[in-house]
Parts: sequence; structure tokens; C-alpha cells
Amino acid sequence: MMSEDLSEHVRRNRAEWDKWAESFGAWAPRAWAAKAPEWGIFSVPDAQIGALPASVDGLDVIELGCGTAYFSAWLARLGARPVGIDNSPEQLATARRMQEQFDLSFPLHLGNAEETPFPDTSFDLAISEYGASIWCDPSKWIPEAARILRPGGQLIFLVNGTIMMLCTPVDALEDTPASERLARPYFGLGRTEWPDNNAVEFTLGYGDWIRLLRANGFDVEDMIEVRPPEGATTEFKSVTFEWARQWPCEEIWKARKR
Repeated sequence: MMSEDLSEHVRRNRAEWDKWAESFGAWAPRAWAAKAPEWGIFSVPDAQIGALPASVDGLDVIELGCGTAYFSAWLARLGARPVGIDNSPEQLATARRMQEQFDLSFPLHLGNAEETPFPDTSFDLAISEYGASIWCDPSKWIPEAARILRPGGQLIFLVNGTIMMLCTPVDALEDTPASERLARPYFGLGRTEWPDNNAVEFTLGYGDWIRLLRANGFDVEDMIEVRPPEGATTEFKSVTFEWARQWPCEEIWKARKR
């Protein structure tokens, strides 16, 4: 368990994710019941975009910011040995209920992905899908991911699309969709706060991601700009289907530790 001497943004995000636990708990059974890995708010099958390795069988995997741990559950069914870590006790309580409901067990840790309890070189693969990837400080969680990955290990993480963030009004509420105009500057992207909740997100530009990954011993292998397939739907209001068919609302970065 992580120290309770939490930094300001970690403390704020824990409080918000604990508040959101009920709504995500209602959604969790559907995510756990999915037959194969999916990505993002439009649930795009990995089979269509190829973000994951061809096989995860036998891999030691860490999910950084696992929430209700549905992604770890998908990987466990494919033969991986996942471990989940999350900042929110309430989200982890949902994950444990899902483990009982679906008769699937793997370790879950309360902790901050910026400073994990795991030994060096513990994992073959690190995954984050709307977890540490946006809710943790990249200058801290990327070096930590590098520390706990083995040489040759992969880091695969999904973030909000940079273009979507640039088109999201500065005063946007949770239900305010991205517009078709640039609404905020590209230079200076970083910490993002919203007027209708107390959470803190982090966004980097493309060059900043590349430099940060390389500085921490990663080679960038790919950056997949996620496009929902025809007929895809989402319950989230931050972007419309029509918008996401024209511009990427999400990006999946793939990097390998040298």
C-alpha cells in the first residue's frame, strides 16, 4: 500500500474516483463480460487496431491505474499474469466484486502508479487505458513504468487525443463535446482541470511524449490514432461519433524498453 503522504493531484483524483465508483460499478459487469480486449470510449476491438502483442500468454503484466480492472481480466483470460494497481479504494472494491462474480482472481493493489511497491524489472508488459496514462504526472509515472519493466518489455497506454483536447473548450463541463475549432493552445499542454469536478488530468503534445519516453529508455514503436468503426456508440459526452470519425479522440502509444 502506498504512503498516505499523497501529493495534491493524487489526493484530489482519489477523492473524485471514489465518488465516481458507483457509476463505474454499474458499468463494470458489461466490461468484464466482453469476450476480447477493447479500447477507449467507443470500445474498439483490439483485433481491429492491433495495439496488444500477438500473444500475452505467460506474460507478467501490470495495469497502471486499473480502476475496476476489466482490462486485466481480459488479459488474464488470454493467459497473462496481470497485477492491478489503482489510487481509488472504491474502484478496487468494485474490481474485487467483479473477481468474485466472474470467478477470476489476480492481485490488486491500492497505490499510486507514480510510485509503485514493485521491485525493479518485475513485468514484461505495462498497460494503461485511461488510468495512470491521464491521471498521473507523466514525468513521474513514465520513469516508474521504465523501472518496473524488464529489458525488452513493452509499455502500451491510451490517452485522450491531442486534437480532441485542443478542440475542447477551456470551460468545458463533463457533457461538453469537443468542437470543430481549436479552443486552447498546443504549446503548454500539461496539467488540465475541469470546472465541474476536482480531478486533475495530464496531457502532453506529441514531441513531449516522444522526448519523455526516449529519455526514460524507451523506443517508440507506434502511435495508433483510434477511429471508431461504423455503428460504434459511447455513453460518454466528451466527443460525438461524427467528430471521432473525422479526428482522433484517442491515441494509443506503444514503446519498448531498451
